[in-house]
Amino acid sequence: MLRITDARTGETVDATPARRSLTRVEVHAPAAGLPALRVLLVADTLVRALELGGTPVWAMLSGGDGVAELRAAAATLGIRPFEDARGLAAALGEAQTVHVTAGNGQVPDRGVVLAVAPVVAEEPGAGDAVSGQVLPEPLDDPAALRLALLAVPRDTPVRLGGDMLDEAGRTLARWRRAVATWSRQPSRPVPEEVRGRLRAAWEDDLDLPEVLRVLHTVETATGQADLPDGARFETYAYIDRLLGLDLVRDLGTLA
Repeated sequence: MLRITDARTGETVDATPARRSLTRVEVHAPAAGLPALRVLLVADTLVRALELGGTPVWAMLSGGDGVAELRAAAATLGIRPFEDARGLAAALGEAQTVHVTAGNGQVPDRGVVLAVAPVVAEEPGAGDAVSGQVLPEPLDDPAALRLALLAVPRDTPVRLGGDMLDEAGRTLARWRRAVATWSRQPSRPVPEEVRGRLRAAWEDDLDLPEVLRVLHTVETATGQADLPDGARFETYAYIDRLLGLDLVRDLGTLA
């Protein structure tokens, strides 16, 4: 069961309500910019994790100026749409509520609060949140930004620079090529030990950096008898339901 640290109390609590009833995820985004985009990204992965565990979710976005631009940037990063929170909260009654907020923002006095540390651009080309720019320019593959942000614990500030994006882009390209290669082999189930490590990571306070470390282990593991390529392919396809990196994009493109 997914457990997260409640920023309001400092305690670790269940993200899911009793009896697997509805969970409301409400995103409180600051003014449009990279910090707001990171808040939405964390909320997106939270929703995905809850859904993988079989919990129904209603995801909503509260925000002020710049929400339209933020929604457009979020879609570019593969963040699924959030409904407008206005007028919806009362209709959901007493459903479990998880608020996803900026770590330096106002903390709601009810429900569970998931706080997200800010993003600071190291250089203008990496995205200037102060000027209101939402996405870095130029950005050849938005999924590289998504991966770069997922690789940092959500309570740790991100200093986003070109080197960080370049490294994420190289990792993403390598993984997509590997997935396309592995897909040519007979499919094999995700090994239970690997599935267990992945689930233990995301259920432990949504530890996405640890999920990525498990993927690196699967990529570099030796011994086809223990981890055949068909199992590697299914592992990456499975966890991409959480990560949203479009890891199967290059299937069928290899000569």
